[in-house]
Amino acid sequence: MKINVLVVDDELLIRKSLGKVLKARGYAVEVASTGAEGLEKAAGVRPQVMILDMRLPDTDGLSVLRRVRQLDSLVQVIVITAFGDVQSAVEAMKLGACDFLRKPYEMEDIVLAVESAGKGFRQATELDLYRRKAWKSFSGEEILGRSGPIQEVRGLIEKVVKSQATSVLITGESGTGKELVARAIHYRSDRAQAPLMEVNCSSFHENLLENELFGHEKGAFTDASEAKKGLVELCDGGTLFLDEVADMVLPTQARLLRFIDHRNFKRVGGAQDISVEIRIVTATNKDLEAEVRAGRFRSDLYFRLKVVSIHLPPLRDRGDDILLLGRHFVREFSRKFQKRFEDLSPGAQSLFLGYRWPGNVRELKNLIERVVLLEDGERLEVEHLPAELAGRRVAGDETIPLPTLAQMEADHISEVLRLTAGNKSRAARILGISRQGLIEKLRRLRVEEGIGRQVS
Repeated sequence: MKINVLVVDDELLIRKSLGKVLKARGYAVEVASTGAEGLEKAAGVRPQVMILDMRLPDTDGLSVLRRVRQLDSLVQVIVITAFGDVQSAVEAMKLGACDFLRKPYEMEDIVLAVESAGKGFRQATELDLYRRKAWKSFSGEEILGRSGPIQEVRGLIEKVVKSQATSVLITGESGTGKELVARAIHYRSDRAQAPLMEVNCSSFHENLLENELFGHEKGAFTDASEAKKGLVELCDGGTLFLDEVADMVLPTQARLLRFIDHRNFKRVGGAQDISVEIRIVTATNKDLEAEVRAGRFRSDLYFRLKVVSIHLPPLRDRGDDILLLGRHFVREFSRKFQKRFEDLSPGAQSLFLGYRWPGNVRELKNLIERVVLLEDGERLEVEHLPAELAGRRVAGDETIPLPTLAQMEADHISEVLRLTAGNKSRAARILGISRQGLIEKLRRLRVEEGIGRQVS
């Protein structure tokens, strides 16, 4: 990509010499002698790099810099200041200038500054593209539904992302999409360019979660052969998402509370305070107020986490959203598995609306993934669906109790592992989770023995 450079300087000799040198280096160059002309040309040619003198005949360079950054936040501005005018340079950097040079300067210095600014523009453009894609994925388009409760959720997300540090507590039954809301909050906010760190508090033993969050120093314990940064430190500037926060043990709750109060922490075995600036988003499918009353969760931590509360409704309370989501997943997995499925049959729609969906959106997604993977057709038909969607499974005159959600999930994982000949990496890709996530599910569901050699 050819870089366009705009030189704004009232000295004719400087405009000519810079134009000649930069054109010889392959840059496209425009020049302006006043602030007004510079702004006019900036609006017309949309330069990637601007060289801007702080002293202009009709205005000061800081005013031009403000207007240019409003016009295009990605443009890289190199400011030129008089010798000793450090305050102008400091103000310019605060307003978004990428570099500054003092007069008199060497021509080679300004060429190097332009090269660096060009690289900065390309990086800023790539980051902006990434953020736009992330925004599209997590702007609410993926939080599908037209029901009132879901529209309220999207409205709350829209308000929360305007705040940079507000803690958010997401509640709702398992499978309602709490992780999706947490990601939407991160990627819709100005923190999107910084890391989003996710941790499931129920996946760690009592003394390991604290180490995962806050890290440790070398020699802090027997196996600590080197220092390790924790997730809190690694997501500085970003978002820490603590899923299943109700399962956090009381000592770790105390450390988290102290961090929230002081915004600094010590690694395990460390003496030095480390300061970071992050947003904390938490989620749980438990009643935290009941956990507080039972003494299993600190009340002071609860109130600090619940600055804003977002509740996700169960799927059974979302009406026609069930069909909207069902069609979405049918088409998504049809593309993924190169099938012809496009819609739900009227019979399937009726069963979907009448079923209670104890596993919520996750259960609906897993069920449709399994059907599309194993069956063929253009519509998802009643005969493709497991009998439990009709309310019970009957063998002769005997009514057999319905399987639990865990059993259904275990059966689904077992079938995918069978189709992949026990290859966990391939199975994880089909299931849309990480390999470690699959291993954790196998451990949690205790299906290792049930699927035998396939998981070996």
